[in-house]
Amino acid sequence: MRRRDFISLISGATVWPFVAARAQQVTPVIGFINGSSATAYAAYAQAFVRGLAETGLKVGENVAVEYRWAEGHYDRIPEMANDLVQHQVAVIAANTPAANVAKRVAGKIPVVFFTGDDPVASGLVASLSRPGGNATGVTPMSGGLAAKQIGLLRELVPAATLIAYLVNPHNPITELNVRDALGAASKLGQRIEVVRAGSDDEIDAAFNTIHEMHADAMLAQPDAFLVNKRLVELAAHYSVPAKYQVRDLVAAGGLMSYGPSFSDLYRQMGVYAGKVLNGANPAELPVLQPTKFELAINLKTANGLGLKVSSNLLSIADDEIE
Repeated sequence: MRRRDFISLISGATVWPFVAARAQQVTPVIGFINGSSATAYAAYAQAFVRGLAETGLKVGENVAVEYRWAEGHYDRIPEMANDLVQHQVAVIAANTPAANVAKRVAGKIPVVFFTGDDPVASGLVASLSRPGGNATGVTPMSGGLAAKQIGLLRELVPAATLIAYLVNPHNPITELNVRDALGAASKLGQRIEVVRAGSDDEIDAAFNTIHEMHADAMLAQPDAFLVNKRLVELAAHYSVPAKYQVRDLVAAGGLMSYGPSFSDLYRQMGVYAGKVLNGANPAELPVLQPTKFELAINLKTANGLGLKVSSNLLSIADDEIE
């Protein structure tokens, strides 16, 4: 399936109408809630579908997916989750920040989550190995990565005296991420300023602020809405060296990313959703964590910014994009 066709398929409110699924009484429906958009998360939605296929479930044949995209409006998520519950979906697949909302309203409906927060501390599961209850899933455990992220950015931009940290104020784990970043920056002797943006207009205003404060570099918070190519466009416009959370933005022209493979994590999320539909008990499926973190650097972008990529970064980079 071509990427353009897939985006068109998932951009609407549904892939397969609830009416048809309920009328046949044979096709289970998965409710999929995401804080971003169908366009921005097309690759990850495809990965989720691939995960389902690994368990013998093929969309359009023996399973249906009902997509809900918040488009960065996280205040819409409770209504979306309640709507899926009212339609009695078989499983709810939800990312941060929809995961906790889904768990709260799902009742007996199993929840398979993707969360950047600590799922134990946030109350999603009792433990990583034995989740208990009706929820399990995957987590990149993005908390605590700030020191590594800032360190990599400083190595690429050694002259940076001020780094702007772009966050989404609507994400419930933002303050935790901010504390991690400020704490890591303090230990590294790095000045960092937090800039907030939770909408497209606010992203434009945020970059104007970053420009006016003469920030030498920018770090983006792990957040669904901030997986946004507008960040790459504005970073290029203002010539701001920026580090992102996913490789996709580096492939689109961004400077650097560091973290787990989101595509693989969404594939594993699809596998878990399939296993639950096939009868597995989510209480007994351990929460999955990434075993490898990947560094991607766009050498063309670095060259355009006048940055020299050190031999150390070249040696540890998993992906060098020309």
